[in-house]
Amino acid sequence: MTEPFLQECLAVLSRTPVVLDSLLRDLPETLTAASEGPGTWSPSEVVRHLIYGEKTDWMPRMELIQEHGTSRPFEPYDHEGQFREGGGKSLAALLDEFRELRQNGVARLRAMNLTSEQLDSKGMHPALGLVTARQLLATWTAHDLNHLMQISRVMAKRYKPEVGPWVAYMSVMK
Repeated sequence: MTEPFLQECLAVLSRTPVVLDSLLRDLPETLTAASEGPGTWSPSEVVRHLIYGEKTDWMPRMELIQEHGTSRPFEPYDHEGQFREGGGKSLAALLDEFRELRQNGVARLRAMNLTSEQLDSKGMHPALGLVTARQLLATWTAHDLNHLMQISRVMAKRYKPEVGPWVAYMSVMK
């Protein structure tokens, strides 16, 4: 039987590609390329960020914790790495790539069949110090939910000029 916390996180992580695909595929670029201004990300850039994280962050770090514990620290994460990869791909291609990478990551995580004790095993983060596999998994899950919220907020704000007086009722516009 799979550890309940792991099962809960897997339920969210496995759905993120489906949610993104339903939310973004075939939308006009006015929505998928919109941002909240300089230094912020558009929905398509968020998808690129999620792809980069699948390749370099979540599962590589989980495997590092399980194989090496604190004896081998994580590589620092490049928070702008997505801008050096995936350029020129259509949003549809990015959504397909993310789905494939996430399916692979979820399958690898399921195959680990982590116990509660393994989720409490420790790793060494370059900036945060000691972290647990459970904290990494919780952060991965919350990270997905955070970016789903971000994408929805950016797209909602696209309509702010046209909302008119109803802006008073929409916290997302503030």
